[in-house]
This record gives sequence, structure tokens and C-alpha cells, in this order.
Amino acid sequence: MQISSSFPRRILGPAERGAGWLAGAFLIALAVLAPLAALAAAALDADLAHWTHLINYVLPQAMQNTLLLLLGVGVLVTLLGTGSAWLVTAYDFPGRKFFSWALLLPLAVPTYIIAFAYLDLLHPIGPIQTLIRDLLGYDSPRQFRLPDLRSLPGAIFVLGFVLYPYVYLSTRVMFMTQAASLLEAGRTLGAGRVGVFLRVALPLARPAIAVGVSLALLETLNDIGASEFLGVQTLTVSVYTTWVTRSDLAGAAQIALAMLVIVVALILLERQGRKRQRYANVQRMRPMQPRRLSGPAALVAVLLAAVPVLIGFAAPALYLVNETYKRFHSVGGVSNQLLNGLFNTLSIALVATVVTLFCGLVVAWAGRTLRESARWNPGRWCARVASLGYAVPGTVLAIGLLTPLTLLDRYLAPALGIQGLFLMGSSAALVIAYTMRFLAISTGSIEAGLARIPASMEQASRLLGETASGTLRRVHLPLLRPALAAGALLVFVDAMKELPATLLLRPMNFDTLATWLYAEAARGTYEEGAVAALAIVLAGLLPVILLARTNLKIGH
Repeated sequence: MQISSSFPRRILGPAERGAGWLAGAFLIALAVLAPLAALAAAALDADLAHWTHLINYVLPQAMQNTLLLLLGVGVLVTLLGTGSAWLVTAYDFPGRKFFSWALLLPLAVPTYIIAFAYLDLLHPIGPIQTLIRDLLGYDSPRQFRLPDLRSLPGAIFVLGFVLYPYVYLSTRVMFMTQAASLLEAGRTLGAGRVGVFLRVALPLARPAIAVGVSLALLETLNDIGASEFLGVQTLTVSVYTTWVTRSDLAGAAQIALAMLVIVVALILLERQGRKRQRYANVQRMRPMQPRRLSGPAALVAVLLAAVPVLIGFAAPALYLVNETYKRFHSVGGVSNQLLNGLFNTLSIALVATVVTLFCGLVVAWAGRTLRESARWNPGRWCARVASLGYAVPGTVLAIGLLTPLTLLDRYLAPALGIQGLFLMGSSAALVIAYTMRFLAISTGSIEAGLARIPASMEQASRLLGETASGTLRRVHLPLLRPALAAGALLVFVDAMKELPATLLLRPMNFDTLATWLYAEAARGTYEEGAVAALAIVLAGLLPVILLARTNLKIGH
């Protein structure tokens, strides 16, 4: 007897199998590649005189400063991140649970805000140096003063204490998932606690350290505000000054191309750090039990855990609160320009978040739809290409976007009956730049959410005759709400903090909180700048709290 199906089955056409989603993902990936291609074309099209001037006068000093900055920050974040991760994982001391999430707080503060705060805090007549002189019995800065923060070591200090959480977060997860039996085997073979850490735990955590350091160095390379505030002429600062001060697009493109070489080197370094690192466990691991400390050892542990939190978050945050209070107490409010900056920041970040989530959904769903329909999944490759923007510094991306956006204005504006610059003359350029810059965040978040949804649900929907779009709308989107919310939060806050791309692509007389703070610091006025900085920090606390809660769940 032959049993027929009770529901109609039909052959799905190419569009229903996901070809439409693949076409959308391909266009998004192509859009991300466009500024990089335009950047290379602008740099290579310049005459020899440009290259000669850069090689003789600009690149040597800027490249040296950038490499020294990357080296110093890399060493500092490795020491701070790895050391603090091992401290709160391997030892139990008073306040350990508090420090396990408080060590993430510097992530809430952009680098340029830390530099802004410490320029005032560590000023020769600022509160910290004044207190030190009072304690030592000195009367004036001529008798005693700390080394000038406006220097390369000062930039390394500031960036290192802001960016170490990237290493701390990835390394602590690795330490918490290491099997206690491996560490106990090392102790049994005669190694002390330091030996077990150096010879067992640290080599096993090397891939996580490489990932964290690479992210920290990419953020260092993207920085423009802190480096310029502290007087360090990096490649990023050189790109900005070459374009804004000299209006030299070819020269800026050439410097940006040199920065891309460093980006590729950092990515290769991260890949090399994880090379041949494979682990297999056939039984459930017993996590490491922290050793309880008491007496002087516990006090030392508390101090070691508190120093990064104090320097990287507490001191600058308290400074911003105090300056904001003084501003409201003396003036009674903030200026209309700052309120306009707040409105611009929120509106641009909101629009960019919606666009970025939509593009991320297209890219992620294209890879999911074609997962079983093709041996070679072009959707996954589109996702990889679309995620390149996060590795490209904002200044480089902005310079690369100038030519494509100008070409679009030349042909798109007349077709729409618009006079003037349609994209470059409006905030649309910022939305495009933010979307390309943070597309990796939304794509990764949505892909992680899709991975948690069983493939059987999708197969059942397709067997019932539903299309790929219908399956996404009726089955997956309701289940993706947590992933979409997390991705939206991260993209929104990152868009609020973005400074380099905003400085280069914003329309005339258009300020965000980040550019307002940059202008106030450049003028040496800190009152309203502190208000803008505090608003950015408060917004940045939201994703940090989310990360801390996730990290604590992993620990339990």
C-alpha cells in the first residue's frame, strides 16, 4: 500500500531556495569591498612625487610611532589582561566576584575619553600632582612634577589600561574551561603554582590571548582622539591631518594603504597564534578550584585587581561626574549646541543600528539558507567579506568611501531630481560608514542566534511549502529576538562612540557627542566636554553589563 502525503509538496524555485538572499548578501559584500578598492586605486594612481614626499617626511616618523605604540600597548594589555584573568580565576579573595565583572568596566570608556580625562587629572597643576606635592612637602611644579602625559609612553599607558579587557575577557573564559586534572598533573610532576601557570595554563590559553591582543591592537590602530590629544603622530592621525588640513586625498589614501598593511599583519598574527591549537575532550571536565587567600596575600590580591579598575575606569569616571556636577552647578544646564549633538548622536546611531541589523540579517540568512543546498556555500564567503569593515580603522574606511559616495552623488542625485550632494552632503554618509564598520557585530550575533535554532524546524517549514523568506519571518525571527536585541545594543553603543569616521564624513555644522568632545578637548575647554563624555560612558555601560552577566554565567 502506498501512503500519500497529506500536505501538498511543490518544487521550490531558485528564488525560494535563497538565491534572492544570496544576491542581497553579494551586493552588501561588494559594497564593503568598494571603499577598499577605491582606496587602493586612489593611492596607486597618485604620482611619484606624492610617494617620495610621504616616504621621506611622513611615513618614517608616523610608522615608527605607530609600531612602538602597538608594541607597548600589546605588552601592557597582555600583562594586565592575562594577569587579572588568572588572579580572579585561580585565587579566592575578598571582593573576587565584584572584580570578576568590574575588570570589564574600562570597555565602557572610549580611549579618547580616558585621554581627555587624564590630561586634566595629570596636569602639572591638576588634582593628582597637587596631592603628591602636598604629601611630599613641595610647593610648586618646578620642584616636582610627573613625566608629561603628552608623549608616546603616556599614550601607551592610557590605551593599555582601557583596552586590556579584550585580553581579560577571552583569556578568563579559557582559564575557566581548562580541566583541573591537567593543572593537578603538573603539580604532581613537581611544578609549583608559578610553574603550572607558565608551563600548562598559559600555553593552553595562547589562542585566547592572541585573539584579545589582536582586538586591542586593532582598536589602538583605529584610535585618533587619544593619540592626537597626547601628541603622538600615528598613521591614523596622519591620514586625518593630510585630508582635513591639506585636502590631499591621494596622500591620505597612501597613508591609509600603509595602515591596511598593518591590519593584515595583525590578522595574520592572530591566525598564527591560534595555529595548530586543537583540543579534544571525551568526558566532562572538572573546572579548576580557586585557592583561598587570607592575610597579606589576600590584601595584595585585592590591590592587584583594583589597580586596573581604578586607573581604567573609576578615576576618569569620577572626574567626569565631578566636572559635570560643577557645570550644572555653575551654569545650570548645558548649551543648545550640546543638546543638538545629543539628538544627532541618538538619531544617527538609531538609524545606523536598524540598517546594520537588516544587512546583517540578509548576510546571515543567506549563509543559513544555502547551508545544505551547495557544497561550496557562497553565503558564508559573503559573510566573511562583509565583516571586513570591523577590522578596517574608521579613518581608512572613511577615506575609502569618499570616492564611491562622490560617484553615487554624481549619478544618483540627478536621477532623483536632487541638486547638490545627496550622500556626502547629509548624514547618510555616516549611516553607510557605521553600517560597514559594525556589520560584523550584527552578522556574528545573528549567526550565533541561528546556530541555536535546530535545523529540523526549518526543514519542517520548508516541507510544508514555506519559502525561505516565509520561514525566516514566521519561524526564525521570533526565536532570534534575544540575538537581535544584543546585536542592536552593541551596534548602537559603538555607533555613539565612533569618532574617526564621524570626523571625516559628517556634514557641515553637524556635531555628535564624540565630535563635540573632540572639539572641546582641542580648544582646551573641559566643562561641556565632560558632560558629553559622561553621556557616552553611561551609554557604554549597557553592553559591558551584558558582557559581565554573560561572563558570570559562564563562570557558574
